Amino acid sequence: MHAVLLATAAGLVLYGAFVAGLVLAGRRRDARALAGFIPDCIVLFHRLLRDERVPRRRKLVLVGLMGYLAMPIDLVPDFIPVAGALDDAIVVALVLRHVIRAGGADLIRELWPGPPRSLDTILGVASQRV
Repeated sequence: MHAVLLATAAGLVLYGAFVAGLVLAGRRRDARALAGFIPDCIVLFHRLLRDERVPRRRKLVLVGLMGYLAMPIDLVPDFIPVAGALDDAIVVALVLRHVIRAGGADLIRELWPGPPRSLDTILGVASQRV
């Protein structure tokens, strides 16, 4: 349990450092988008789970994704710079691609709570062949 708390704290510190670095570099708009990205994704996943247009099978995949992201054990440990977060990003992109195929990008656009720039990034990554 101690290792989980330590890994979570390290992840939050790293996340905060990236946001602070963007602010210090004068890129406040990018910092604001990055600071809200993970909360926006959580809201999107919650909305997708509650939406009747998303088939049950796709909802089960979303629940599996949320479980995978919540697990302290990953394919690549999160404390490894870049690669630790990359495996999570790839899994998220694959799941979003799966959901987009069921409901279309318009559904994601409708349910996305964040800035359009972040949405464009998500849709671009999810549509790539990974």
